[in-house]
Amino acid sequence: MEVIGVKFDKSPKVYYFAAEEGVDYKVGAVVVTETARGIEPARIVMGRTDVTADKVVQPLKPILRFATDEDLKKIEQNAEKRSEALATVREKVAKSGLKMKVIDVEFTLDGLKLIVYFTAESRVDFRELVRDLAGIFRLRIELRQVGARDECRMKGGVAPCGRACCCSDYISDFAHVTIKMAKNQSLSLNPGKISGLCGRLMCCLSYENDFYAEVNKKMPKLGSVVHLADGREGICVSINQLKETVRVKIDVNDAIEFADVSLKEIAKKGGGALADDIDADKIDDELKDLID
Repeated sequence: MEVIGVKFDKSPKVYYFAAEEGVDYKVGAVVVTETARGIEPARIVMGRTDVTADKVVQPLKPILRFATDEDLKKIEQNAEKRSEALATVREKVAKSGLKMKVIDVEFTLDGLKLIVYFTAESRVDFRELVRDLAGIFRLRIELRQVGARDECRMKGGVAPCGRACCCSDYISDFAHVTIKMAKNQSLSLNPGKISGLCGRLMCCLSYENDFYAEVNKKMPKLGSVVHLADGREGICVSINQLKETVRVKIDVNDAIEFADVSLKEIAKKGGGALADDIDADKIDDELKDLID
């Protein structure tokens, strides 16, 4: 199946559209598309390409047209109106007393709809707000509630690692991230160190989890007795999954020594993975708030 790939503003995800026969789709060109949100501009990031049917969401829609000079002018005008519209919407929300946080607003290319993105801890009855906004803007008003991760994706920012947030930079879909992934990697369970700008667990915890989970199967448990190849035995006090080494506390003539040994030097008795399943009842309330 032949498709082209486009990206919309504030989203790194690539969406497929049908490639019309005989049309030259150049990467970087601005096109006009029809989506569930309305008529939207997008930028081509992948030229004509063959993909398997399982990678396409049916029905596959066609590109409406390449952006004309009028379309480009309208895109610029919408961008200029956005800041003022956002301020107006936030002011009306503040006066309404609704417990919601307005993230962004967006005009559709045809100028018939204003989409308002917001976050809230629970369901919000915004019917009165919609009527007020419709009277001000003289447009159809659509309010869309998004999650904390979506907010971070839309606003962007610099992550604790010093790079742009993965969600706004390149990942297409949010991974399912759990506290167990942090424990698998021997990371601190301090929420401030394993949560991103969105306040949720960092997406990158899932990137190498499969590797750590596999290595942990070979590692002794913390606190378990390990037997060294030279006949000594001690207590496993820490591990290094990347180097596949274990720090062992050994009692020698009423003195304590520590030795860093590789897995090859350990004859495990009982063995088992390092990371046990986490009992959710034992996770404090602050950590619970981080779990998806």
